[in-house]
Amino acid sequence: MSWTIHQNITIHQFRVENVSNSSVLQVGSAGSIRSLSQLYNTGGFTGPAPELGADSPLSFVPLPNPT
Repeated sequence: MSWTIHQNITIHQFRVENVSNSSVLQVGSAGSIRSLSQLYNTGGFTGPAPELGADSPLSFVPLPNPT
């Protein structure tokens, strides 16, 4: 069976509330969805980041508990 699909999609506002490493976002039709994962070292880092101490000026973002 062969399908031919013609689409015209106009998006005026698009809001994404949550994104995770395994998220798939699809607009329109797809014959197949292939996973793709890319990591880039755009900062040229050569080692791990230093650990944060208790007196760190950085604050953590509170995350909701998974239910």
